[in-house]
Amino acid sequence: MESYRKELWFKTPHRRDFLNITPQVEEALAESGIREGLLLANAMHITASVFINDDESGLHGDFETWLERLAPEKPHSQYRHNVGEDNADAHLKRSVMGREVVVAVTGGRLDFGPWEQIFYGEFDGRRKKRVLVKIIGE
Repeated sequence: MESYRKELWFKTPHRRDFLNITPQVEEALAESGIREGLLLANAMHITASVFINDDESGLHGDFETWLERLAPEKPHSQYRHNVGEDNADAHLKRSVMGREVVVAVTGGRLDFGPWEQIFYGEFDGRRKKRVLVKIIGE
């Protein structure tokens, strides 16, 4: 069995963003040379997420609206965590959206269902953060 590791770095222009990172993950898979196995992609920051869903702007807007209802950013004073920080909502949003995805690799390709894509969800952006891609297989 072989393994491959790569870090993907992102700096979003907004506090909250959803980025389709499927092309970067597919590039890492191609670099690995692994044809059969498993691929893990996980956010290495507690206020960011990696998840699988459809690449549809209306859905992404719905995520934003839904997450903001669940854990509104403001007022910052509503959160006990926000002492010297203002990102408690980002921690909660990450908890809902998840930390990582695992995708089967078959024939050197991501074994997706229809419409599935991998996304990086940023909830406290405007600074560099990373996603770990770890691939194991043969």
